[in-house]
Amino acid sequence: MNYFNTLAFGIYPFIAAAVFFIGSWLRYDQAQFTWKAGSSQMLNRSGMRMASNLFHIGILIIFFGHLIGLLTPTWLYEPVMSAGTKQVLAIVIGGIAGVMCFIGAFALLLRRLTDPRVRATSSFAEVFIIALLLVQVALGLLTIWPTMDHLDGSEMVKFSAWAQGIFTFQVGAADYLLDVHWIYKLHIFIGITIFLLFPFTRLVHVWSVPVQYVSRRYQIVRQRG
Repeated sequence: MNYFNTLAFGIYPFIAAAVFFIGSWLRYDQAQFTWKAGSSQMLNRSGMRMASNLFHIGILIIFFGHLIGLLTPTWLYEPVMSAGTKQVLAIVIGGIAGVMCFIGAFALLLRRLTDPRVRATSSFAEVFIIALLLVQVALGLLTIWPTMDHLDGSEMVKFSAWAQGIFTFQVGAADYLLDVHWIYKLHIFIGITIFLLFPFTRLVHVWSVPVQYVSRRYQIVRQRG
């Protein structure tokens, strides 16, 4: 178990990070015409706006919440709040964002699977990555239940120590996750896998988001006459 734990959470993250950055760079350099989100709005706009907004808002909150929550050193937030308070905030904010993202992702996936025109133009990678994100968000929501058993923040401190250990190339960082609940491990493993798959999917368009993206008008692909 110690061997597999080290492999999954001590070595695999660095492999995924290397593929993430090098793969993204190579795809941009060698295949720029594939660097897109692949909009299907012109095929069927029904329910797309709501689903897309819920998904993107939810996933952005989740991503930056994880980024800040995991990489913020304990000494930086201790004067303001305890680890337990931080964990409760994560449950509340993450739970709301998770539900938003889940509903949006489910609607987008259902649309790609059930609408004949959208399905015909959807690649396997597009369907797979949405399905994987949906599973990941569902696992994240399911972690709330075991988290309720330790609201003192002790488990969150372990996750932060692991993430900061990986980020700073610390030997033995995987040991922090050795005895945590299996659902956390599965959630983290799939999260790492998403970074590994990132360069080979439509997710690469995230790199091209301009600063004015959040304030731009909704893109209109086709107007009805």
